Amino acid sequence: MKVHYPGLLIEPLPSGNSRYRVRPEGEKSRRIRIYCGPEDPDFQRQYLAARRGEKPEPLKAASDYAKPRSIAWLVNSYFEYLEQRVKAGTTSPKTLKKKRNLLSRLLKHPDRKMLIPHEKLIEMQDGMGATPAQADAFIEAVAVMFDWAIERRYLQQNPARGIKPIYRKGDGAKPWKAADVRNFLRVHLPGSKAHVALSVLLWTGCRIEDLTVLGREHECRIEGIEALRWTPLKKGSTEVSIPLLAPLKDATRAMKVQGTTYVLGRGGKPFASGDSMSAMFKRWCKDAGLAHLSAHGVRKGLAELLAELGCSQYEIMAILGHSEAKTSEVYTRRVERWKLAKSAIERINVSHAWV
Repeated sequence: MKVHYPGLLIEPLPSGNSRYRVRPEGEKSRRIRIYCGPEDPDFQRQYLAARRGEKPEPLKAASDYAKPRSIAWLVNSYFEYLEQRVKAGTTSPKTLKKKRNLLSRLLKHPDRKMLIPHEKLIEMQDGMGATPAQADAFIEAVAVMFDWAIERRYLQQNPARGIKPIYRKGDGAKPWKAADVRNFLRVHLPGSKAHVALSVLLWTGCRIEDLTVLGREHECRIEGIEALRWTPLKKGSTEVSIPLLAPLKDATRAMKVQGTTYVLGRGGKPFASGDSMSAMFKRWCKDAGLAHLSAHGVRKGLAELLAELGCSQYEIMAILGHSEAKTSEVYTRRVERWKLAKSAIERINVSHAWV
């Protein structure tokens, strides 16, 4: 049920977050800042104070609302620690978001004791059996949090350690082929957001989260050649400098609405996160009859194509922003093994080999 809050003003920010202000009752020209939205447990206190014309105190720590030494208290204390690290620049906002998504499962029963039994964690892991990778990520997040708690002497043992993973890694994202690209572009024509998104992925080899930042500000000239230069958002990535190819430039200029990034979301603003960009790209794939493909598969397909064209692992590193040669070597090794096998087979005299 949707609840109406008279006088509540929600102002969207460029970051994708929102700022909340409240008009005091009977004072239309006055606005008082509050520090959280309706979904927060402290919202009612702050909203009512602002409606009375009072400036509420800043948001209290989430751990203050939880029973001391409960699992809710620990989780919220850990979130507050991560928030400080994000502010200091030592932890990425993406890491914090992932931790919230995983560990919020523990907040459904806030009075639960801080030390969750080993058997209970396995039961929770089993309950997520339909998404095994997510289940293992949950257990690992809990284990890291408990390690953090042990260092601060909140606990003496870590019940999440020693739990076996249930996910079995497959071949990963399916690489795109030329026919897949043609089918996608047949549905999503020049000037559409989907067309621009695939063009950037295809002609830069960037990751999906980089679509939230890549734009004209990254265009430059290197030795007289139009180029793109940026550092991928993934932690540990190295700077990428590649030529700005004509198909990519044409695709980005075909958009009627131009903004700070090549791919724009609602209101002509950048997508708020890599996850939201990924979800939208997945929808575009389904619209083109390519539901089995993903954005990462474009990057993987490009890597395989580069290897087949004879590019070395270091050339692939330079294009895809890999920080370690062994990552690019995955693609060159298969091509090299084929060349070696082909060379060896050609030496065999088939008609006499088994005589």
